[in-house]
Amino acid sequence: MGRSRPAIDPRRKSSTLHYHTFPTQPPASRGRPLHPVSPGRDHQSPDPDEHHHESPLPTRQLAVLAVIALAEQTALNSISPYLPEMTKTFPEVKEGQAGLYVGVIASSFALAQFATNFFWGWLSDRIGRKPVIVAGTFLTMLCFVAFGFCRTLWQAVLVQAFMGLVNGNAGVVSTCLGEITDRSNQSRAFTYLPVVYGIGGITGPIVGGLLVLYQNPFHKDQPNPYPYLLPNLFAAVVLAIDFVVCMVFLEESLEEAKSLPPLGKRVENLFAWLWQFSTSSRPTYLRRLVNKNKRRHSRSSRLEGVPEEDEDPVSDADSDSSPPALFPDCSGESLAKGEICNRDTILLLITYFIFQLANISYNSLYPIFAEELPPTGRDLSPEAVGLSLGFAGGVTILFQIGIYGKLREKIGNKMTYRVSLAFFVVAFLLMPWVGYKDSNPSAGIGTGAGWLWSELGIVLVIKTVASVGGLTSALLLITNSAPNHNVLGTLNGLAQTLSAAGRAVGPFVSGALFTAATTIKPKGEALAFGVFAGISFIGFLMSFGIRGEGLESDEWSDDEDETDEEEAEGANDGESADERSELIRK
Repeated sequence: MGRSRPAIDPRRKSSTLHYHTFPTQPPASRGRPLHPVSPGRDHQSPDPDEHHHESPLPTRQLAVLAVIALAEQTALNSISPYLPEMTKTFPEVKEGQAGLYVGVIASSFALAQFATNFFWGWLSDRIGRKPVIVAGTFLTMLCFVAFGFCRTLWQAVLVQAFMGLVNGNAGVVSTCLGEITDRSNQSRAFTYLPVVYGIGGITGPIVGGLLVLYQNPFHKDQPNPYPYLLPNLFAAVVLAIDFVVCMVFLEESLEEAKSLPPLGKRVENLFAWLWQFSTSSRPTYLRRLVNKNKRRHSRSSRLEGVPEEDEDPVSDADSDSSPPALFPDCSGESLAKGEICNRDTILLLITYFIFQLANISYNSLYPIFAEELPPTGRDLSPEAVGLSLGFAGGVTILFQIGIYGKLREKIGNKMTYRVSLAFFVVAFLLMPWVGYKDSNPSAGIGTGAGWLWSELGIVLVIKTVASVGGLTSALLLITNSAPNHNVLGTLNGLAQTLSAAGRAVGPFVSGALFTAATTIKPKGEALAFGVFAGISFIGFLMSFGIRGEGLESDEWSDDEDETDEEEAEGANDGESADERSELIRK
């Protein structure tokens, strides 16, 4: 007979299981229960609700982040319905080449993001999240105004490239969300962010599809020289509202940046630094840095018995003229490369690249495929494309709110991520086989509009469920894989950089493949969709290598953690409380 396992003190749960998103040192004592002891109840009896305690959500900041995400997604998604038609109007684009050049325009945006997303994430770790979001929103607003006036291919490519250079807000918003939540409530918060993206996926295409004006609004008998200006102006107004909301209501979430001066003062300080740097005399902030190093060396010399050198301290005048710090002091935080780039993180980033590659490729292929003439395409109008995407987005939002959260609690973040990648495979394989709205003798198919819309609706719902649900799981996995808040912005920036790489390659390759598919009969459209189905399947297989225990959220891993706690208690009965807590926390 083995020795029986001692009972677990319920008070220890509050100091071991209810940790924040990022690991901290284990407590030195068992601590107190999370809930006060009610009169008349034995203080040794466990609180039935204690194990499922959830921190309250910061609703005000969540609402601000939701406005930011909704505004940007509405603006960015408004381009896709009219972009194929807009591309055909450019004088450089010949007949049959629209798919290729749509890919070029979309890839220019993503390539620019690829070049700068990591920088924006790193910069947000240095100067704070709010300045990066405010700057990105304002500059993106200006880009939309310019895009509405584009009348040649090189103008469209240039404006989209600049828009990608200045927009790194997606990763920074995810970073803010990870910093204002912990493991007990992060799933609810991250579930709503893709819902907002889904709403933007509805409002954006509808705006882009319905606000195109082909006739001059001032002279009805003349064509409009800028038919795509109105949806771009609408997007710019939305971003202007977003800019005001950010300036007034968004709070800084990076703890180290909260001690810095306000944003306006830091901009003033930046110009003061640049002015000092351009003068002939040595800037005061450089002199202060030199003297700080001298004092550090002097203290070391005193300890070693070495005679001190004369110091040249900065005068009070110099100290007053030197602007306050622009960057938070994060010198105390240093992490080894292995702590950040472990196997799970690398596999997560690679599969996230494939996930975004599949997502943007589908988003680029569908409008081209839908608007192309039969038999390769389905001959739909931009308005019909926008409305179909809006319908699929509406169904997906209902799924995300009513079903996805419960499903993820049952099977966990990793499994829902794998299922989403599998759904992409299914959606790519099914799309080329939807029917035609009219009889098509050349293809031997005549299904009618009813079947076309039914089949399109099913396939688009599968795809949007995969993209929205997979994005939720991916954001949670990336957040939970970061060992420290001070590198969360950098890690999200790296994830968005790989995402941008996928979004840069996807439109160009998908457009080129579809252009080639127009010469293949029958079912040439299956070429492009089949290639990306295979790529999505590779990502699905690779996702099974993500097995880290710390990637799940609390509400899914509670039972597993409780089992681990009992095993640790029995195996380490003779150890100290600190050692047992450290083992349980790991």
